[in-house]
Amino acid sequence: MARSYHPPVKRSVTIAGHPTSISLEPVFWDALEAEAARLALPVNALVARIDVERMEADDAPNLTSAIRQWLWRSRPDQMAP
Repeated sequence: MARSYHPPVKRSVTIAGHPTSISLEPVFWDALEAEAARLALPVNALVARIDVERMEADDAPNLTSAIRQWLWRSRPDQMAP
């Protein structure tokens, strides 16, 4: 089965009143939107929640990496190859 690969898409989000841009591949944007809907949160609020968790880490990754890792842990059935 051939898989389709797509480059990252940059979107703006607001975290704690500050705009920032995040580049994620469409599959991750789709997963992030689905998780936000499942949790009844706006995407910005979920990204802010992930950002807080990220900042509490001993060796905090960048926000994009944190989002991907958070999604991997939250949706292993959807992220598996």
